[in-house]
Amino acid sequence: MKTLKEMTVLITGGSRGIGAAIARRFAAEGMNVVIHYLNAHEAANETARECLQLGGDAMTITADLRSKEQLLRMRDKLEAHNRMPDILVNNGGVAHYGMLMDVSEEEWDDLMAVNLKGMFLCSQIFMPRMIENRFGRIINVSSVWGISGASCEVLYSTSKGGMNAFTKALAKELAPSGVTVNAVAPGAVNTEMMDGFDEDEKTALEQEIPLGRLGQPDEVASLVYFLSLPESSYITGQVISPNGGWHT
Repeated sequence: MKTLKEMTVLITGGSRGIGAAIARRFAAEGMNVVIHYLNAHEAANETARECLQLGGDAMTITADLRSKEQLLRMRDKLEAHNRMPDILVNNGGVAHYGMLMDVSEEEWDDLMAVNLKGMFLCSQIFMPRMIENRFGRIINVSSVWGISGASCEVLYSTSKGGMNAFTKALAKELAPSGVTVNAVAPGAVNTEMMDGFDEDEKTALEQEIPLGRLGQPDEVASLVYFLSLPESSYITGQVISPNGGWHT
């Protein structure tokens, strides 16, 4: 079995926010980090530079999570660079705010294609090598809204609820092969996704959270890292929500 420093982690949507924090956390352990992105080329490169400074090996790669063809090309490129992932973090996703009655069919299809189909395709494409190696970690970055639901975020909540169900089912399927599957479902985290809130709205939100503050991307990254460790091998099929006691 490889040592941790010999392993490779692939983080989809790894250019910024929680994804970038996850990349930095693994890089700090000297691991091989692959940062996936779609359009955020400069942000991905900056995250890669930070990973290198922390002592990890880093590369960036682009693909549309909605396209199986592009993801297969990404797999071939990673294989050519000897960077097939031992750990897959399905973090890439998009949000949607608005009343369900105003949602178009195209908006529904696009969000589900990114948040659910992308996770399905990446898992399907990369898990055969994990099964062959009798070791692997698939960690899906979900949301507390996938557990409790959120008004005016029906699309997003539905996609994350589907991610949680996918996690539980695939964990049972892959358990005999030594591959664990878990989901991390953060609450309100201080990332660019909070930019749509003004200061009064953020203050009101913080007052609802028992810990009295928003979460930090690094706190989510630490949980993802813990679930990836070899000694976390008895944890699978779980949806763990770091949310400051907001939803229990």
